[in-house]
Amino acid sequence: MQSSNAIVLTNGMLNSPFAKTCHGLLRGSDRFQTLAVIDDQFAGQDAGEVMDGQHLGIPVFESVEAFFHTGFEKPKYLVVGVALPGGVLPDAFQAAILTAIENGLSIVCGLHKFLSDDPVFAEAAKKAGVELIDVRKARPRQELQFWTGEIYTVKAPIIAVLGIDCAVGKRTTCRFLMEMCRENGIPTEMIYTGQTGWMQGYPHGFILDSTINDFIGGEMERAIVNCYKASKPELILLEGQSALRNPTGPCGAEFLLSGNAKAVVLQYTPGRAHYEDTKVPLPSLESEIALIEAYGAQVLAITLNNEALTEAEWRHYQRDIQAKTSLPCIHPLVEGVESLLPIIKKYMKKT
Repeated sequence: MQSSNAIVLTNGMLNSPFAKTCHGLLRGSDRFQTLAVIDDQFAGQDAGEVMDGQHLGIPVFESVEAFFHTGFEKPKYLVVGVALPGGVLPDAFQAAILTAIENGLSIVCGLHKFLSDDPVFAEAAKKAGVELIDVRKARPRQELQFWTGEIYTVKAPIIAVLGIDCAVGKRTTCRFLMEMCRENGIPTEMIYTGQTGWMQGYPHGFILDSTINDFIGGEMERAIVNCYKASKPELILLEGQSALRNPTGPCGAEFLLSGNAKAVVLQYTPGRAHYEDTKVPLPSLESEIALIEAYGAQVLAITLNNEALTEAEWRHYQRDIQAKTSLPCIHPLVEGVESLLPIIKKYMKKT
């Protein structure tokens, strides 16, 4: 896949979990080459340093107009780089998107708000001769597949990266695991299940929360089976969505049942007390592990998100989790995932 140049719009949210789409693109994409981020709160800074303290050489500009006054190469796309509860498009984003369209940029949006259905954006795009790409637009029902059981023909081990909640870093950990396994000689593929995974350019997957419920299991099965046949991996990783008991959108059983994942890496945020944007308390880590095991899957490791925690605090939780669960517990963004290689190899050998 040949990547196309893009700028990414976060509009004041670059340092927040809501910018996870942008964060995914900053960490790597085969579909888009990010030239800059548009965010007036962090203008003049390096996008990587704002995201996680790592310099990437990707500048942040105050506005789309400011970007076009720099002499940078004109990109082909502006990507809406946020994912908000309910998939809404904030009103404050409209002017920047229209400016990009007027300057000849096509727009890529992964929100539930479809720009192509909005007469203002549609008319502007038609006038400028550019595309409005709504990543979450569902495929026609006649193209969707019902679950068949063909998943049981897949002989490669399947590991799901699940999480205790939304926006905890499941996709990033999944990507890190894929890259680490490949670097160590294990042909590995990742099945994307969200809009950011599509934007990162993975060849196999589907967008789960835009799929009619009756066909989620079948579409997951089809993505895994097609991956197995086409790419012939020795290991398949599944990008999890939401959480098993998240009341705003419970998700996870599909990966363990329809996707036949018999092993799980579980992403945990010890500094978060409630499911995102609710007052519903998060379950204990031990009970989440027990629930996963009740589905017939094995938890291989716990991976940490240090949201709202100091280093001393998350390291305390890390030691405590390892002692209580007897499972390895790592912080992927700080420690990498190399230490999980022996555990993955052992699981692959067993299966």
